[in-house]
Amino acid sequence: MKKSLVLCFSIFTLCFAQEKRELGNLIMENVPEISAEIKERSRQYRNTRSASFRSWNPNGKGMIIGTRFAETTQLHTVTEPLGSRNQITFFNEPVRGGIYCPDPTRNGFLFTKDTGGNEYYQIYYFDLNSGSSTLLTDGQSRNSIGPWSSDGKRFTFTSNMGNGVDMNIFVGDLSGIHTPLVEEPGYWGAMDWSKKDEKVLVIKYVSINESYIHIVDTESGELEPFNSKEKKISYGGALFSKDGKGIYYTSDEDTDFRHLRYYDIKSGAHTILTGNIPWDVSGLDLSEDGRYLALTTNEDAVSRLRIFRTDRFKEVPIPDLPVGLMGGLEFHPNGKKLALTLNTPKTPGDVYVLDIRKKLLTKWTESEVGGLNTENFVEPQLIHVDSFDGFTVPGFIYKPEGKGPFPVIIYIHGGPESQFRPGFISTFQYWINELGAAVLATNVRGSAGYGKSYVQLDNGFKRENSVMDIGSFLDWIETQPYLDNDRIAVYGGSYGGYMVLASMTHFNDRLKCAVDVVGISNFVTFLKNTKEYRRNLRRAEYGDERDPEMNAFLEKISPNNSAQKITKPLFIVQGYNDPRVPVTEA
Repeated sequence: MKKSLVLCFSIFTLCFAQEKRELGNLIMENVPEISAEIKERSRQYRNTRSASFRSWNPNGKGMIIGTRFAETTQLHTVTEPLGSRNQITFFNEPVRGGIYCPDPTRNGFLFTKDTGGNEYYQIYYFDLNSGSSTLLTDGQSRNSIGPWSSDGKRFTFTSNMGNGVDMNIFVGDLSGIHTPLVEEPGYWGAMDWSKKDEKVLVIKYVSINESYIHIVDTESGELEPFNSKEKKISYGGALFSKDGKGIYYTSDEDTDFRHLRYYDIKSGAHTILTGNIPWDVSGLDLSEDGRYLALTTNEDAVSRLRIFRTDRFKEVPIPDLPVGLMGGLEFHPNGKKLALTLNTPKTPGDVYVLDIRKKLLTKWTESEVGGLNTENFVEPQLIHVDSFDGFTVPGFIYKPEGKGPFPVIIYIHGGPESQFRPGFISTFQYWINELGAAVLATNVRGSAGYGKSYVQLDNGFKRENSVMDIGSFLDWIETQPYLDNDRIAVYGGSYGGYMVLASMTHFNDRLKCAVDVVGISNFVTFLKNTKEYRRNLRRAEYGDERDPEMNAFLEKISPNNSAQKITKPLFIVQGYNDPRVPVTEA
Protein backbone atom coordinates (compact mmCIF):
# COMPACT_ATOMS: atom_id res chain seq x y z
CA MET A 1 0.00 0.00 0.00
CA LYS A 2 1.29 3.41 -0.86
CA LYS A 3 1.78 5.64 2.17
CA SER A 4 2.30 9.36 2.31
CA LEU A 5 2.47 11.91 5.05
CA VAL A 6 1.51 15.54 4.76
CA LEU A 7 2.48 17.91 7.55
CA CYS A 8 1.30 21.49 7.82
CA PHE A 9 2.19 23.88 10.58
CA SER A 10 2.73 27.48 11.40
CA ILE A 11 5.52 28.36 13.79
CA PHE A 12 2.83 30.07 15.91
CA THR A 13 0.77 26.90 16.40
CA LEU A 14 3.45 24.39 17.32
CA CYS A 15 2.75 24.68 21.04
CA PHE A 16 -0.99 24.09 20.64
CA ALA A 17 -3.01 20.94 20.08
CA GLN A 18 -2.93 19.72 16.51
CA GLU A 19 -6.03 18.83 14.54
CA LYS A 20 -5.33 15.58 12.73
CA ARG A 21 -7.36 14.18 9.82
CA GLU A 22 -6.81 11.17 7.57
CA LEU A 23 -8.02 11.18 3.98
CA GLY A 24 -7.09 8.02 2.15
CA ASN A 25 -3.30 7.82 2.21
CA LEU A 26 -2.96 11.39 3.45
CA ILE A 27 -2.41 12.31 7.08
CA MET A 28 -3.04 16.02 7.60
CA GLU A 29 -2.35 18.16 10.63
CA ASN A 30 -3.81 21.67 11.00
CA VAL A 31 -4.91 21.73 7.36
CA PRO A 32 -8.20 23.63 7.02
CA GLU A 33 -11.08 22.22 5.03
CA ILE A 34 -11.04 23.23 1.37
CA SER A 35 -14.24 24.63 -0.10
CA ALA A 36 -16.16 22.63 -2.69
CA GLU A 37 -15.76 25.45 -5.20
CA ILE A 38 -11.96 25.37 -4.95
CA LYS A 39 -11.94 21.58 -5.13
CA GLU A 40 -13.99 21.54 -8.31
CA ARG A 41 -12.07 24.30 -10.07
CA SER A 42 -8.64 23.01 -9.10
CA ARG A 43 -9.64 19.49 -10.19
CA GLN A 44 -9.86 20.73 -13.78
CA TYR A 45 -6.26 21.92 -13.65
CA ARG A 46 -5.10 18.76 -11.89
CA ASN A 47 -6.76 16.56 -14.49
CA THR A 48 -4.95 17.96 -17.48
CA ARG A 49 -3.15 15.07 -19.16
CA SER A 50 -0.06 14.67 -21.26
CA ALA A 51 1.27 11.97 -23.54
CA SER A 52 4.86 10.89 -24.09
CA PHE A 53 6.45 8.81 -26.80
CA ARG A 54 8.00 5.52 -25.62
CA SER A 55 8.96 3.46 -28.71
CA TRP A 56 8.08 2.53 -32.27
CA ASN A 57 6.70 -0.90 -33.07
CA PRO A 58 9.58 -2.58 -34.99
CA ASN A 59 7.18 -3.71 -37.70
CA GLY A 60 6.50 -0.03 -38.40
CA LYS A 61 2.82 -0.18 -37.40
CA GLY A 62 2.36 2.34 -34.66
CA MET A 63 3.97 3.11 -31.32
CA ILE A 64 3.76 2.83 -27.57
CA ILE A 65 2.95 5.99 -25.64
CA GLY A 66 2.52 6.77 -21.95
CA THR A 67 -0.47 8.71 -20.67
CA ARG A 68 -2.85 8.82 -17.71
CA PHE A 69 -6.56 8.06 -17.84
CA ALA A 70 -7.10 7.17 -14.17
CA GLU A 71 -4.76 7.76 -11.24
CA THR A 72 -1.47 6.63 -12.79
CA THR A 73 0.38 6.79 -16.09
CA GLN A 74 0.02 3.58 -18.08
CA LEU A 75 1.11 2.37 -21.52
CA HIS A 76 -1.05 2.53 -24.64
CA THR A 77 -0.60 1.68 -28.31
CA VAL A 78 -1.48 4.12 -31.10
CA THR A 79 -1.44 2.98 -34.73
CA GLU A 80 -2.16 6.23 -36.60
CA PRO A 81 -2.18 10.01 -36.09
CA LEU A 82 -4.87 10.99 -33.55
CA GLY A 83 -6.00 7.37 -33.49
CA SER A 84 -7.56 5.66 -30.49
CA ARG A 85 -5.31 4.94 -27.54
CA ASN A 86 -5.46 1.23 -26.71
CA GLN A 87 -4.43 0.76 -23.06
CA ILE A 88 -2.19 -2.27 -22.53
CA THR A 89 -1.04 -1.98 -18.89
CA PHE A 90 -3.44 -1.70 -15.96
CA PHE A 91 -1.53 -1.27 -12.71
CA ASN A 92 -2.07 0.79 -9.58
CA GLU A 93 1.53 1.99 -9.85
CA PRO A 94 2.84 4.30 -12.60
CA VAL A 95 4.56 2.45 -15.44
CA ARG A 96 7.86 3.51 -16.98
CA GLY A 97 9.56 2.25 -20.12
CA GLY A 98 7.55 0.58 -22.84
CA ILE A 99 10.56 -0.28 -25.00
CA TYR A 100 9.68 -2.64 -27.85
CA CYS A 101 11.94 -5.61 -28.48
CA PRO A 102 13.62 -4.87 -31.84
CA ASP A 103 12.86 -8.42 -33.01
CA PRO A 104 9.35 -8.01 -34.52
CA THR A 105 8.63 -11.74 -34.18
CA ARG A 106 8.57 -11.42 -30.38
CA ASN A 107 5.85 -8.75 -30.24
CA GLY A 108 6.61 -7.50 -26.75
CA PHE A 109 8.27 -4.78 -24.71
CA LEU A 110 10.09 -4.04 -21.46
CA PHE A 111 8.68 -1.81 -18.74
CA THR A 112 9.34 -0.99 -15.08
CA LYS A 113 7.27 -0.16 -12.02
CA ASP A 114 7.89 0.18 -8.31
CA THR A 115 5.76 -0.30 -5.18
CA GLY A 116 4.39 2.53 -3.08
CA GLY A 117 6.73 5.12 -4.54
CA ASN A 118 9.84 3.42 -3.11
CA GLU A 119 11.69 3.79 -6.46
CA TYR A 120 12.92 0.19 -6.33
CA TYR A 121 11.88 -0.34 -9.92
CA GLN A 122 11.53 -3.87 -11.25
CA ILE A 123 11.84 -4.84 -14.92
CA TYR A 124 9.05 -6.76 -16.62
CA TYR A 125 8.50 -8.13 -20.11
CA PHE A 126 5.02 -7.73 -21.57
CA ASP A 127 4.02 -10.28 -24.23
CA LEU A 128 1.43 -8.66 -26.50
CA ASN A 129 0.42 -12.04 -27.92
CA SER A 130 -0.69 -13.39 -24.55
CA GLY A 131 -1.33 -10.09 -22.75
CA SER A 132 0.76 -11.25 -19.80
CA SER A 133 3.79 -9.74 -18.09
CA THR A 134 6.78 -11.52 -16.56
CA LEU A 135 9.06 -10.25 -13.79
CA LEU A 136 12.68 -10.37 -14.97
CA THR A 137 14.49 -8.94 -11.93
CA ASP A 138 14.74 -10.04 -8.29
CA GLY A 139 11.86 -7.99 -6.88
CA GLN A 140 14.10 -6.32 -4.29
CA SER A 141 16.81 -4.24 -5.99
CA ARG A 142 16.62 -0.93 -7.84
CA ASN A 143 16.74 -1.39 -11.62
CA SER A 144 16.54 0.69 -14.78
CA ILE A 145 16.22 -0.45 -18.40
CA GLY A 146 19.12 -0.01 -20.80
CA PRO A 147 19.14 -0.57 -24.57
CA TRP A 148 18.24 -3.82 -26.34
CA SER A 149 20.90 -5.65 -28.34
CA SER A 150 20.56 -5.19 -32.09
CA ASP A 151 19.22 -8.74 -32.57
CA GLY A 152 16.66 -8.34 -29.77
CA LYS A 153 17.83 -11.40 -27.85
CA ARG A 154 19.33 -9.52 -24.89
CA PHE A 155 19.05 -6.20 -23.13
CA THR A 156 21.18 -4.26 -20.69
CA PHE A 157 20.00 -2.90 -17.37
CA THR A 158 21.49 -1.09 -14.40
CA SER A 159 20.95 -2.59 -10.94
CA ASN A 160 22.23 -2.55 -7.37
CA MET A 161 21.39 -6.23 -6.92
CA GLY A 162 25.07 -6.99 -6.37
CA ASN A 163 25.68 -5.26 -3.04
CA GLY A 164 22.77 -2.83 -2.66
CA VAL A 165 25.07 0.17 -3.16
CA ASP A 166 26.86 0.15 -6.52
CA MET A 167 24.72 0.49 -9.63
CA ASN A 168 26.28 -2.05 -11.98
CA ILE A 169 25.40 -3.15 -15.51
CA PHE A 170 23.87 -6.54 -16.31
CA VAL A 171 22.83 -8.29 -19.50
CA GLY A 172 19.47 -10.01 -19.30
CA ASP A 173 17.26 -12.14 -21.50
CA LEU A 174 13.55 -12.90 -21.55
CA SER A 175 13.97 -16.11 -19.55
CA GLY A 176 15.00 -14.02 -16.55
CA ILE A 177 18.68 -14.98 -16.68
CA HIS A 178 21.03 -12.05 -16.10
CA THR A 179 24.81 -11.90 -16.07
CA PRO A 180 27.09 -9.07 -14.91
CA LEU A 181 28.66 -6.95 -17.64
CA VAL A 182 30.27 -4.26 -15.45
CA GLU A 183 30.97 -4.91 -11.76
CA GLU A 184 32.78 -1.82 -10.58
CA PRO A 185 32.20 0.70 -7.77
CA GLY A 186 29.99 3.64 -8.66
CA TYR A 187 26.93 4.46 -10.73
CA TRP A 188 27.04 2.86 -14.19
CA GLY A 189 24.69 2.82 -17.16
CA ALA A 190 24.62 1.33 -20.67
CA MET A 191 24.08 3.61 -23.68
CA ASP A 192 24.34 1.62 -26.91
CA TRP A 193 25.24 -1.75 -28.48
CA SER A 194 27.44 -1.99 -31.55
CA LYS A 195 25.82 -3.19 -34.77
CA LYS A 196 27.04 -6.77 -34.30
CA ASP A 197 26.43 -6.74 -30.53
CA GLU A 198 30.07 -7.43 -29.68
CA LYS A 199 30.58 -4.09 -27.86
CA VAL A 200 28.54 -1.93 -25.48
CA LEU A 201 29.06 1.76 -24.68
CA VAL A 202 28.79 2.36 -20.93
CA ILE A 203 29.14 5.40 -18.70
CA LYS A 204 30.21 5.86 -15.10
CA TYR A 205 28.47 8.89 -13.62
CA VAL A 206 30.24 10.67 -10.75
CA SER A 207 28.57 14.09 -10.85
CA ILE A 208 27.13 16.51 -13.37
CA ASN A 209 30.70 17.72 -13.88
CA GLU A 210 32.43 14.35 -14.09
CA SER A 211 31.70 11.10 -15.90
CA TYR A 212 33.62 8.42 -17.81
CA ILE A 213 32.70 6.47 -20.96
CA HIS A 214 34.08 2.97 -21.60
CA ILE A 215 33.68 0.41 -24.37
CA VAL A 216 32.95 -3.07 -23.03
CA ASP A 217 33.59 -6.33 -24.86
CA THR A 218 30.43 -8.40 -24.34
CA GLU A 219 32.34 -11.69 -24.42
CA SER A 220 35.37 -10.94 -22.25
CA GLY A 221 33.91 -8.10 -20.18
CA GLU A 222 37.07 -6.06 -20.82
CA LEU A 223 36.63 -2.32 -20.14
CA GLU A 224 38.40 0.00 -22.58
CA PRO A 225 38.50 3.73 -21.72
CA PHE A 226 36.85 5.76 -24.44
CA ASN A 227 38.92 8.86 -23.74
CA SER A 228 41.80 8.18 -21.37
CA LYS A 229 42.52 11.80 -20.44
CA GLU A 230 42.79 12.37 -16.70
CA LYS A 231 40.94 15.71 -16.55
CA LYS A 232 37.34 15.85 -15.41
CA ILE A 233 34.93 15.74 -18.35
CA SER A 234 31.13 15.64 -18.40
CA TYR A 235 29.65 13.30 -20.99
CA GLY A 236 26.04 13.10 -22.14
CA GLY A 237 24.70 10.69 -24.76
CA ALA A 238 26.80 8.37 -26.93
CA LEU A 239 25.92 6.15 -29.91
CA PHE A 240 27.92 3.89 -32.21
CA SER A 241 27.78 5.03 -35.83
CA LYS A 242 25.84 2.53 -37.92
CA ASP A 243 28.86 1.72 -40.08
CA GLY A 244 30.84 0.80 -36.97
CA LYS A 245 33.63 3.27 -37.76
CA GLY A 246 33.03 5.76 -34.99
CA ILE A 247 31.03 7.05 -32.06
CA TYR A 248 28.81 10.13 -31.81
CA TYR A 249 28.84 11.58 -28.32
CA THR A 250 28.38 14.79 -26.35
CA SER A 251 30.85 16.23 -23.86
CA ASP A 252 32.16 19.51 -22.43
CA GLU A 253 35.86 18.67 -22.86
CA ASP A 254 37.72 22.01 -23.16
CA THR A 255 34.39 23.83 -23.67
CA ASP A 256 31.75 25.29 -21.36
CA PHE A 257 28.87 23.44 -23.04
CA ARG A 258 28.26 19.84 -24.06
CA HIS A 259 28.85 19.76 -27.81
CA LEU A 260 28.19 16.91 -30.21
CA ARG A 261 31.44 15.23 -31.23
CA TYR A 262 32.61 12.32 -33.36
CA TYR A 263 35.27 9.79 -32.42
CA ASP A 264 36.99 8.02 -35.30
CA ILE A 265 37.87 4.57 -33.94
CA LYS A 266 40.63 3.85 -36.47
CA SER A 267 42.50 7.17 -36.19
CA GLY A 268 41.61 7.94 -32.58
CA ALA A 269 40.64 11.51 -33.57
CA HIS A 270 37.91 13.44 -31.72
CA THR A 271 36.08 16.15 -33.72
CA ILE A 272 33.63 18.77 -32.46
CA LEU A 273 30.59 18.91 -34.75
CA THR A 274 28.45 21.62 -33.10
CA GLY A 275 31.08 24.13 -32.04
CA ASN A 276 29.00 26.87 -33.69
CA ILE A 277 26.11 26.25 -31.26
CA PRO A 278 26.85 27.82 -27.83
CA TRP A 279 24.42 25.56 -25.94
CA ASP A 280 24.20 22.04 -24.57
CA VAL A 281 23.19 19.20 -26.87
CA SER A 282 20.64 17.39 -24.73
CA GLY A 283 19.07 14.70 -26.93
CA LEU A 284 20.46 12.43 -29.65
CA ASP A 285 19.32 9.68 -32.03
CA LEU A 286 20.50 8.01 -35.24
CA SER A 287 18.33 6.54 -37.97
CA GLU A 288 18.69 2.79 -38.45
CA ASP A 289 20.34 3.24 -41.85
CA GLY A 290 22.75 5.79 -40.38
CA ARG A 291 21.73 8.48 -42.86
CA TYR A 292 20.26 10.98 -40.38
CA LEU A 293 21.24 12.20 -36.94
CA ALA A 294 18.73 14.16 -34.84
CA LEU A 295 19.59 16.26 -31.81
CA THR A 296 18.00 18.79 -29.50
CA THR A 297 19.76 21.74 -27.92
CA ASN A 298 18.82 23.49 -24.69
CA GLU A 299 18.89 27.17 -25.63
CA ASP A 300 18.13 29.42 -22.65
CA ALA A 301 15.89 26.63 -21.30
CA VAL A 302 13.96 26.18 -24.58
CA SER A 303 14.41 23.19 -26.91
CA ARG A 304 15.45 23.38 -30.54
CA LEU A 305 15.49 20.40 -32.91
CA ARG A 306 18.12 19.94 -35.60
CA ILE A 307 18.57 17.09 -38.11
CA PHE A 308 21.80 16.39 -40.00
CA ARG A 309 22.89 14.20 -42.92
CA THR A 310 25.76 12.18 -41.49
CA ASP A 311 27.70 11.75 -44.75
CA ARG A 312 28.74 15.42 -44.84
CA PHE A 313 27.24 16.43 -41.49
CA LYS A 314 25.03 18.93 -43.24
CA GLU A 315 21.91 20.29 -41.53
CA VAL A 316 18.61 19.33 -43.16
CA PRO A 317 15.87 21.99 -43.42
CA ILE A 318 12.84 21.22 -41.25
CA PRO A 319 9.60 23.14 -40.68
CA ASP A 320 9.23 25.61 -37.83
CA LEU A 321 8.20 23.78 -34.68
CA PRO A 322 6.24 25.14 -31.70
CA VAL A 323 8.46 26.88 -29.14
CA GLY A 324 8.66 24.63 -26.10
CA LEU A 325 10.34 21.54 -24.75
CA MET A 326 11.18 18.42 -26.78
CA GLY A 327 12.36 14.97 -25.85
CA GLY A 328 11.98 11.26 -26.57
CA LEU A 329 13.63 11.40 -30.01
CA GLU A 330 13.42 8.13 -31.94
CA PHE A 331 13.60 7.47 -35.67
CA HIS A 332 10.98 5.26 -37.29
CA PRO A 333 12.34 1.86 -38.41
CA ASN A 334 12.23 3.09 -42.03
CA GLY A 335 14.59 5.97 -41.13
CA LYS A 336 12.38 8.61 -42.80
CA LYS A 337 10.38 9.83 -39.81
CA LEU A 338 11.23 11.02 -36.33
CA ALA A 339 8.99 10.74 -33.25
CA LEU A 340 9.26 13.23 -30.42
CA THR A 341 7.36 14.50 -27.39
CA LEU A 342 6.65 18.24 -27.41
CA ASN A 343 4.94 20.60 -24.99
CA THR A 344 4.65 24.37 -24.69
CA PRO A 345 3.69 26.71 -21.82
CA LYS A 346 0.11 26.63 -23.14
CA THR A 347 -0.23 23.01 -24.28
CA PRO A 348 0.50 19.72 -22.47
CA GLY A 349 2.90 17.12 -23.77
CA ASP A 350 1.88 15.32 -26.94
CA VAL A 351 3.53 13.00 -29.42
CA TYR A 352 4.46 14.32 -32.86
CA VAL A 353 6.04 12.69 -35.89
CA LEU A 354 8.23 14.64 -38.33
CA ASP A 355 8.43 13.37 -41.90
CA ILE A 356 11.93 14.50 -42.84
CA ARG A 357 11.61 14.37 -46.62
CA LYS A 358 8.16 15.94 -46.75
CA LYS A 359 9.10 18.47 -44.03
CA LEU A 360 5.76 17.74 -42.39
CA LEU A 361 5.02 17.67 -38.65
CA THR A 362 2.03 15.50 -37.69
CA LYS A 363 0.39 15.36 -34.28
CA TRP A 364 -0.28 11.79 -33.10
CA THR A 365 -1.96 12.45 -29.75
CA GLU A 366 -4.37 15.10 -28.45
CA SER A 367 -4.13 15.38 -24.68
CA GLU A 368 -7.05 16.63 -22.62
CA VAL A 369 -6.88 19.84 -20.62
CA GLY A 370 -9.79 19.37 -18.22
CA GLY A 371 -12.17 21.44 -20.36
CA LEU A 372 -10.04 24.55 -19.88
CA ASN A 373 -9.40 27.13 -22.58
CA THR A 374 -5.64 27.08 -23.04
CA GLU A 375 -5.78 30.44 -24.81
CA ASN A 376 -6.22 31.90 -21.33
CA PHE A 377 -2.95 30.34 -20.20
CA VAL A 378 0.04 32.63 -19.74
CA GLU A 379 3.40 32.36 -21.47
CA PRO A 380 6.37 33.47 -19.37
CA GLN A 381 8.91 36.18 -20.09
CA LEU A 382 12.63 35.45 -19.76
CA ILE A 383 14.42 37.84 -17.37
CA HIS A 384 18.01 38.22 -16.13
CA VAL A 385 18.85 39.62 -12.71
CA ASP A 386 22.20 40.86 -11.44
CA SER A 387 23.03 39.02 -8.23
CA PHE A 388 24.94 40.22 -5.17
CA ASP A 389 28.38 39.48 -6.61
CA GLY A 390 27.87 40.57 -10.21
CA PHE A 391 26.79 37.23 -11.66
CA THR A 392 23.67 37.31 -13.80
CA VAL A 393 20.98 34.76 -12.95
CA PRO A 394 18.04 33.94 -15.27
CA GLY A 395 14.40 33.38 -14.47
CA PHE A 396 10.92 33.37 -16.01
CA ILE A 397 8.10 35.66 -14.89
CA TYR A 398 4.44 34.70 -15.47
CA LYS A 399 2.10 37.73 -15.27
CA PRO A 400 -1.68 37.58 -14.71
CA GLU A 401 -3.98 39.78 -16.76
CA GLY A 402 -4.38 43.31 -15.42
CA LYS A 403 -2.18 45.98 -13.85
CA GLY A 404 -1.54 44.50 -10.43
CA PRO A 405 0.16 44.75 -8.08
CA PHE A 406 0.05 40.95 -7.95
CA PRO A 407 1.22 38.69 -5.14
CA VAL A 408 4.27 36.66 -6.19
CA ILE A 409 5.08 32.97 -5.83
CA ILE A 410 8.80 32.37 -6.25
CA TYR A 411 9.35 28.83 -7.56
CA ILE A 412 12.76 27.19 -6.96
CA HIS A 413 13.57 23.95 -8.79
CA GLY A 414 15.23 20.89 -7.26
CA GLY A 415 18.32 19.03 -8.30
CA PRO A 416 20.24 21.19 -7.64
CA GLU A 417 21.74 20.34 -11.03
CA SER A 418 18.37 20.76 -12.66
CA GLN A 419 16.85 23.66 -14.54
CA PHE A 420 13.46 25.32 -14.69
CA ARG A 421 12.25 25.07 -18.27
CA PRO A 422 9.04 26.75 -19.47
CA GLY A 423 6.94 23.75 -20.37
CA PHE A 424 3.30 23.05 -19.56
CA ILE A 425 2.65 23.40 -15.81
CA SER A 426 -1.05 23.40 -14.98
CA THR A 427 -0.37 24.26 -11.33
CA PHE A 428 1.24 27.53 -12.38
CA GLN A 429 -1.71 28.34 -14.59
CA TYR A 430 -4.09 27.72 -11.68
CA TRP A 431 -2.12 30.08 -9.46
CA ILE A 432 -2.11 32.72 -12.20
CA ASN A 433 -5.66 32.46 -13.54
CA GLU A 434 -7.57 31.52 -10.41
CA LEU A 435 -5.54 33.10 -7.59
CA GLY A 436 -4.31 36.13 -9.51
CA ALA A 437 -0.72 35.49 -8.48
CA ALA A 438 2.39 36.12 -10.54
CA VAL A 439 4.91 33.26 -10.68
CA LEU A 440 8.64 33.85 -10.78
CA ALA A 441 10.51 30.66 -11.68
CA THR A 442 14.22 30.97 -10.93
CA ASN A 443 17.37 29.32 -12.25
CA VAL A 444 19.78 30.26 -9.48
CA ARG A 445 23.50 29.52 -9.79
CA GLY A 446 24.15 25.80 -9.85
CA SER A 447 21.34 25.22 -12.36
CA ALA A 448 22.11 23.10 -15.40
CA GLY A 449 21.79 24.34 -18.98
CA TYR A 450 24.04 27.41 -18.78
CA GLY A 451 27.45 25.78 -19.04
CA LYS A 452 29.70 23.92 -16.63
CA SER A 453 31.07 27.13 -15.11
CA TYR A 454 27.58 28.20 -14.01
CA VAL A 455 26.63 24.79 -12.64
CA GLN A 456 29.69 24.76 -10.35
CA LEU A 457 29.00 28.14 -8.74
CA ASP A 458 27.15 26.60 -5.76
CA ASN A 459 29.36 23.59 -5.07
CA GLY A 460 30.76 22.79 -1.62
CA PHE A 461 31.41 25.86 0.51
CA LYS A 462 29.65 28.08 -2.09
CA ARG A 463 26.24 26.55 -1.26
CA GLU A 464 24.59 29.64 0.22
CA ASN A 465 25.54 31.83 -2.76
CA SER A 466 22.54 30.31 -4.52
CA VAL A 467 20.34 31.35 -1.58
CA MET A 468 21.66 34.90 -1.95
CA ASP A 469 20.45 34.79 -5.55
CA ILE A 470 16.90 34.57 -4.15
CA GLY A 471 17.64 37.79 -2.27
CA SER A 472 18.54 39.41 -5.61
CA PHE A 473 15.24 38.24 -7.11
CA LEU A 474 13.50 39.83 -4.11
CA ASP A 475 15.36 43.06 -4.91
CA TRP A 476 14.18 42.80 -8.52
CA ILE A 477 10.55 42.32 -7.41
CA GLU A 478 10.80 45.62 -5.49
CA THR A 479 11.56 47.44 -8.74
CA GLN A 480 8.51 46.08 -10.59
CA PRO A 481 5.38 48.20 -10.02
CA TYR A 482 3.03 45.39 -11.12
CA LEU A 483 4.33 43.06 -8.35
CA ASP A 484 3.34 43.30 -4.67
CA ASN A 485 6.51 43.36 -2.59
CA ASP A 486 4.48 42.76 0.60
CA ARG A 487 2.98 39.46 -0.58
CA ILE A 488 5.73 37.07 -1.64
CA ALA A 489 5.78 33.30 -1.08
CA VAL A 490 8.53 30.78 -1.85
CA TYR A 491 7.77 27.28 -3.14
CA GLY A 492 10.08 24.37 -3.97
CA GLY A 493 10.68 20.64 -3.67
CA SER A 494 13.63 18.38 -2.74
CA TYR A 495 16.71 20.61 -3.06
CA GLY A 496 14.22 23.35 -3.91
CA GLY A 497 12.69 22.57 -0.52
CA TYR A 498 16.06 23.27 1.10
CA MET A 499 16.16 26.56 -0.81
CA VAL A 500 12.70 27.42 0.53
CA LEU A 501 13.75 26.71 4.12
CA ALA A 502 17.03 28.59 3.68
CA SER A 503 15.17 31.53 2.14
CA MET A 504 12.89 31.61 5.17
CA THR A 505 15.86 31.74 7.55
CA HIS A 506 17.63 34.47 5.55
CA PHE A 507 14.71 36.54 4.26
CA ASN A 508 11.95 35.81 6.78
CA ASP A 509 10.98 39.50 7.07
CA ARG A 510 10.64 39.86 3.29
CA LEU A 511 8.44 36.79 2.78
CA LYS A 512 4.79 36.15 3.61
CA CYS A 513 4.82 32.33 3.73
CA ALA A 514 6.47 29.23 2.26
CA VAL A 515 5.77 25.74 0.92
CA ASP A 516 8.48 23.10 1.35
CA VAL A 517 7.87 19.83 -0.56
CA VAL A 518 10.14 16.94 0.55
CA GLY A 519 12.90 19.42 1.32
CA ILE A 520 16.33 18.90 2.90
CA SER A 521 16.39 20.51 6.34
CA ASN A 522 19.87 19.29 7.38
CA PHE A 523 22.56 18.22 4.91
CA VAL A 524 24.39 16.03 7.43
CA THR A 525 21.37 13.94 8.40
CA PHE A 526 20.22 13.89 4.79
CA LEU A 527 23.53 12.43 3.59
CA LYS A 528 23.49 9.86 6.39
CA ASN A 529 19.91 8.75 5.75
CA THR A 530 19.40 8.94 1.98
CA LYS A 531 19.59 5.53 0.29
CA GLU A 532 23.10 4.09 0.03
CA TYR A 533 23.02 3.72 -3.75
CA ARG A 534 22.83 7.52 -4.18
CA ARG A 535 24.83 8.76 -1.18
CA ASN A 536 28.15 9.30 -2.98
CA LEU A 537 26.38 11.04 -5.86
CA ARG A 538 25.03 13.60 -3.42
CA ARG A 539 28.35 13.99 -1.62
CA ALA A 540 29.90 14.98 -4.95
CA GLU A 541 27.47 17.91 -5.06
CA TYR A 542 26.90 18.95 -1.44
CA GLY A 543 30.21 17.94 0.14
CA ASP A 544 31.33 14.97 2.22
CA GLU A 545 29.84 15.16 5.70
CA ARG A 546 32.55 12.79 6.97
CA ASP A 547 35.12 15.57 6.58
CA PRO A 548 35.12 17.60 9.85
CA GLU A 549 35.43 20.99 8.17
CA MET A 550 32.69 20.24 5.68
CA ASN A 551 30.52 18.73 8.40
CA ALA A 552 30.74 21.93 10.44
CA PHE A 553 29.89 24.02 7.38
CA LEU A 554 26.89 21.86 6.44
CA GLU A 555 25.57 22.05 9.99
CA LYS A 556 26.00 25.83 9.96
CA ILE A 557 23.96 26.34 6.78
CA SER A 558 21.29 23.70 7.51
CA PRO A 559 17.92 25.43 8.03
CA ASN A 560 16.83 23.26 10.97
CA ASN A 561 19.65 24.81 13.01
CA SER A 562 18.19 28.27 12.34
CA ALA A 563 14.51 27.37 12.63
CA GLN A 564 13.99 30.03 15.31
CA LYS A 565 14.39 32.66 12.58
CA ILE A 566 11.24 31.47 10.83
CA THR A 567 8.20 33.35 12.12
CA LYS A 568 5.94 33.08 9.07
CA PRO A 569 3.54 30.25 8.10
CA LEU A 570 5.31 27.21 6.67
CA PHE A 571 3.62 24.31 4.88
CA ILE A 572 5.59 21.06 4.71
CA VAL A 573 4.71 18.16 2.41
CA GLN A 574 6.58 14.86 2.78
CA GLY A 575 6.26 11.40 1.25
CA TYR A 576 6.57 8.69 3.88
CA ASN A 577 8.34 6.27 1.51
CA ASP A 578 10.63 8.84 -0.14
CA PRO A 579 14.03 7.13 -0.69
CA ARG A 580 15.78 10.34 -1.72
CA VAL A 581 14.85 12.84 0.97
CA PRO A 582 13.80 10.67 3.94
CA VAL A 583 10.76 11.52 6.05
CA THR A 584 13.12 12.38 8.92
CA GLU A 585 14.03 15.61 7.10
CA ALA A 586 10.46 16.82 7.68
